[in-house]
Amino acid sequence: MSYRRTIKLVCGFAGGSAVLVVAAAAAESRGYFGDTQGERSGQWSRFNILQAAQPATWSAGNHTVASTGRAWDFNWDKREPSPQFTNGKKKENTSEDPSSEQENGKPKATRNILFIRHSQYNLSGNGDHERILTPLGREQAELTGQRLAALGLKYDIMVYSTMARATETANIISKYLPGVELVSCDLLREGAPIEPVPPVNHWKPDAVQYHEDGARIEAAFRRYIHRADPKQKEDSYEIIVCHANVIRYFVCRALQFPPEGWLRMGLNNGSITWLTVRPSGRVALRTLGDSGFMPPDKLTRT
Repeated sequence: MSYRRTIKLVCGFAGGSAVLVVAAAAAESRGYFGDTQGERSGQWSRFNILQAAQPATWSAGNHTVASTGRAWDFNWDKREPSPQFTNGKKKENTSEDPSSEQENGKPKATRNILFIRHSQYNLSGNGDHERILTPLGREQAELTGQRLAALGLKYDIMVYSTMARATETANIISKYLPGVELVSCDLLREGAPIEPVPPVNHWKPDAVQYHEDGARIEAAFRRYIHRADPKQKEDSYEIIVCHANVIRYFVCRALQFPPEGWLRMGLNNGSITWLTVRPSGRVALRTLGDSGFMPPDKLTRT
C-alpha cells in the first residue's frame, strides 16, 4: 500500500488533524513526497502548513470576528408605547393601571412584507412612459403572479410604484390574486437612496439626486416598514411592487445593517424578497431576491 494512501486511511479513521501532521512528518523524513535527502531541508513549508490544522493552535480569541458592539434597537420604528406619554402627550393621572394600558398599546401581530422587483423593461425607452415591460418581462410577471398565488397566503394589499414598469408588473400579478386591493404610491419610485460603499464607476448620481431621492425613499421606508398597529389582531401579508434600489435599501435599514451597503446585493427581475416584522421589533429576512420559480432562460437582472 502506498504511503499517501496510508495517510488518507489513517486520517479517515482517526478523524483528527494531529494524525495527519504526524503522518506527513514521517512521510517527509522518508522522502515519500518525492524529495531527495538533500532537498528536504528546505521543504518544511509543507509541514508548517499542515501544522496549522492542529486543534491545539485554534483559539476563539485568535480567530473569531470581533463584534461591532452595536445592540439591536427593538424600538427602531418608535412604536413602543411609553408609560408616561400617549400620542406624544403626557398623560394625566388616571385610575387605570399604567402597565395594563401600556400592554394594550403594544403590537400583537406579525407583518409579512413581500417585495417584488418589477419585470424586465425596455431600457431604450424615451422617458418613463415608454419604459414598459418587454414580452419577456410580461412573462416574468405572469410567473411571479403564479408563484404568489401558489403560496396560498391571504394577502391584504398590494402597493406599487407609479413608474410604468412597476405599475404594469403589479397589474399582471393582480390577475392571479383576485380581491387584493391595489394602491399606487409615488414614494416607491426608483432612485438613489444613499451613496453606496464601496463606490462603483458605472453609476454616479450627483449629490442633489442623493439628497432628494434619499429623503423620499427613507420616507417610504418609514411609511411601510414598521411593526403592526396595536389594533391589528391577525398576522398580515402585504405585497409591495417596486424597484431594486428601493428594495435593497429597505432590507439594509430593516435589518439594521449599514444602509450604504445596499448596492452589494443583486435582485433578478420579478424576484420575491420577504421581510417579517415581529411585534417585539425583531426583523427577519426570509428570502432575498427569490426567483427559483422561474426557468433559467427567463432570468434577467436589467
